[in-house]
Amino acid sequence: MRSSSSATAGQPAEDPFDMSRDDLESIIGLLRSSETKRLGISAVEELLSTRTRELMCKLLQAHIDSRGRGEAAAPVRGADGVERDRPRLHEREVATIFGAVRVRRLGYGADGVDSLHPLDAELNLPQELYSFALRRRAAEEAAKVSFDETLASLAQHTGTAVPKRQVEELVARAARDFDAFYEQRALPEAKGAEILVLSADGKGVVMRREDLREATKRKATTRRRKLTQRLTKGEKKNAKRMATVAAVYTVEPYVRTPEQVAHALAGQSDPEAPPRPRPENKRVWASLEKPAEEVLEQAFAGAHSRDPDHKKTWVALVDGNDEQLQSLQRLAAAHGVELTIVLDIIHVCEYVWKASLCFHEETDPDRETWVDERVLRILQGQSSLVAAGMTRSATMRGLVNRKAVDACARYLINHAPYLRYDRYLAAGMPIATGVIEGACRYLIKDRMDITGARWRLKAAEAVLRLRALRKNGDFDEYWRFHERREHERNHSSRYAGGKVVPIRGRHLKRTT
Repeated sequence: MRSSSSATAGQPAEDPFDMSRDDLESIIGLLRSSETKRLGISAVEELLSTRTRELMCKLLQAHIDSRGRGEAAAPVRGADGVERDRPRLHEREVATIFGAVRVRRLGYGADGVDSLHPLDAELNLPQELYSFALRRRAAEEAAKVSFDETLASLAQHTGTAVPKRQVEELVARAARDFDAFYEQRALPEAKGAEILVLSADGKGVVMRREDLREATKRKATTRRRKLTQRLTKGEKKNAKRMATVAAVYTVEPYVRTPEQVAHALAGQSDPEAPPRPRPENKRVWASLEKPAEEVLEQAFAGAHSRDPDHKKTWVALVDGNDEQLQSLQRLAAAHGVELTIVLDIIHVCEYVWKASLCFHEETDPDRETWVDERVLRILQGQSSLVAAGMTRSATMRGLVNRKAVDACARYLINHAPYLRYDRYLAAGMPIATGVIEGACRYLIKDRMDITGARWRLKAAEAVLRLRALRKNGDFDEYWRFHERREHERNHSSRYAGGKVVPIRGRHLKRTT
């Protein structure tokens, strides 16, 4: 490939784009040829895909060449205070979404220090081989499909073969600014919706043994495998690391009666029911690295940015995990928030359905009636009476197999402070964790729960962050922020005062 050079005496400088023009004319000639006119449209599309990618690569190379060698317009002084006064021409390769290009630029050095390259800063080149556009393509693909499919997609659509380990590293780098992005991105105060909802749940991810939490790792070490190639039923318990999934959103009140909710849970639609309000300003995310309480702390911070004066009704939707309940109570006290904790009604219903098997056969129509009656009474705020009634009934019948009844009764009694559904419904509060359940499915199950997959912690955490950015609709904004942060890390932080030396001829004001 031709590169730009200084004009020789009496000759004009060569245009770096001349070869690209020749290539474009060659493509047009190919399309006009009789051989191409005998091809089907799909064959022409494939031909153009290959040829235009080559053309794009040449155009990109010409553009880089046209920007010169990066001659500094002022002394080059590093963050270490050392002036680099010895320029030398260096060359490096960059793998892009169009193919590999070469960058020839001046590096300014001195004894005992690394060289600085002003053109690298102007182009915002990454430290590694792969361009940010290629890194973004890898990140977007890995957030949707497996790493193996990501490799195939990159090779097919960019012509660049990236080894699997490098793809995992690129994806990890792509997600590194997730926390910083959301810390600086304060959402505008939500002025409309009156209810502010926090919700959290846990979901296990099968990990490599070295990336399990210590307690789980010890149990996994003593586990005896039944098969050598895969885990059987029950063996995954000590092969998973728990991810904490969190969600924060606002929603308008939706006042209902216990009877209306009971009918809905029984599958009976109400054509006169008003439309359910949709969550607003929703943000979801998950973490395998951080302790659950740290994720909940982030949820409180996100909620505070939406309602800094705590004027809204704060509601926490949970599934009854004791550690989670304790963390929410501690955080609410620490933040001075009056928090209403609501136990997910669907979890409660599952306990009642299991208890019903102690009194009825699985397909007995009376089983549904038994469940419906007790769920309605729970919705009316009578959970303790329901618990007492079912245990008394089991005793009077002399049931031997009553384990599910006792478990349901304990659940209802132990969580009675969070089962005041009559009050919640009258205040228009949500009582089901549909948002967080959907987040668990999207963030974890749809991508992380691949048969046979065992995740590395670093890669899994990165994928969770990238999927959260996509789910929140923040990926484009995040990527602009990420590239700015990379410029700070790779370039401006290496210069005195954090200011990159301008390149001669482009950053200096013209004088007349």
